[in-house]
Amino acid sequence: MRTWKIGIVGTGLIAEFHARAIDDLPNAQLTGCCDVVRAKAEAFGEKHGCTVFDDIGALVRSAEVEILAITTPSGAHAEPAIAAAEAGKHVICEKPLDVTLERIDSMISAHEKAGTSLGGLFPYRYNDSIAVLRKAIAEGRFGTITYAAVYVPWWRSDEYYQDSWHGTWKLDGGGALMNQSIHMVDMLCDVMPPVESVQAFAAKIGHPQIEAEDTVTAVLRYANGALGVIYGTSASCPGQFRRFEMTGTKGTVVQVEDSFSVWQFTEDTEEDRQVRERFGRITGEGAVSDPAALDYENHARNYRAFLNALEEGRKFEIDGAEARKAVELILAVYEAASKHGFESPSQHTGT
Repeated sequence: MRTWKIGIVGTGLIAEFHARAIDDLPNAQLTGCCDVVRAKAEAFGEKHGCTVFDDIGALVRSAEVEILAITTPSGAHAEPAIAAAEAGKHVICEKPLDVTLERIDSMISAHEKAGTSLGGLFPYRYNDSIAVLRKAIAEGRFGTITYAAVYVPWWRSDEYYQDSWHGTWKLDGGGALMNQSIHMVDMLCDVMPPVESVQAFAAKIGHPQIEAEDTVTAVLRYANGALGVIYGTSASCPGQFRRFEMTGTKGTVVQVEDSFSVWQFTEDTEEDRQVRERFGRITGEGAVSDPAALDYENHARNYRAFLNALEEGRKFEIDGAEARKAVELILAVYEAASKHGFESPSQHTGT
C-alpha cells in the first residue's frame, strides 16, 4: 500500500478535523502546512509533526506533497487550488469549493488542463444513514416523490462573527445558507433531481451587524415536479438538530442528524424494522451551536473515498462538477431573495 503525502493550506479550526481524518487513514500522511499567519502554521506543524512552508507556492512545489487540502476561508479557495494544479498536485477542498461559479469553474478548468483531480469535502454524504436512504430511493419505495426539504435551525453567537471572515460576502460568500446549511443543500443535490425554480426570502435578523444573511427560507420546484423547502439560520438559539424530510405516494422518511425519526412505507419489511432499530436513536449535539463539536469520522470517510478514486484511476464521486452544484443552488436562492430586497452576492461582486 502506498502512502499519500498531504499538505494543508490554512490552519484554522477546520484544519484540525482534516488532520485527524488523515491520521486515521493507513495510506495517508500529513507532511506539510502553511498559513498567511506564520505563527498559526508553526503551532499546527509542531502539533501534527509536519513541515511548515513559507507560502502556498513552496508547499505545492515540494516533493513532500502530492495532495493539497484546502482549509482556508471559503472565498480564498481558488488561488491555492489553481496553484496546486499548475504544480501537478491533486486537491481536496473544504466546502464550498469557492463562493462564485466563475472562481469554481477556474478551479475545475485548471485541474482538467493539468490532468489532476479536484475533490470536494461534503462529509454528510458518507453517513451510513444516507446510504440506506439512497437505496430506498433507488428501489422506488417512495412511489412518486412529492416533497423533499432540509432544515438547519442552528445558532452562532455574536462572538462567532466578531472580527471574523464569517458572514462576509468576500470570504464566506454568504451567511447561514452558504456556511452552515450548505451540507444539507448538497444533500438535496445528491438525492433529488435538479431544482428548476426557486422563490426565496433572506434577512439578517438575529445578527444585523454581519454583511450577509443569518436566516433564509426558500421554496423549490424540482425537475420531477416535486416541491421542497430550504430553511437555514444561525439565529435560532440554542440551536436544534438539522433535519431532512422526504415524502411520496408510498412512503415518508424524516432524518434528524444521522438518525431516522420516521421511516415508514406502505409495504413494511423486515429490513425496515432493522433500519428503525439501527437508526432510531438520536444522539449527540452535532454542530448546532458550536462548530468545534463536529465529528471528524465522516471527514475520514470522505478522504478515504477520494484516495480510493485516485488509486483506482476513476472519477471521484464528489468531483469539481458535483461539488459545484450546491453553490449553484445557493446562489440561485440568493438571487431569488434579491427580488424581495435582499442584497445578493452579485450586487457585491459584480458576478
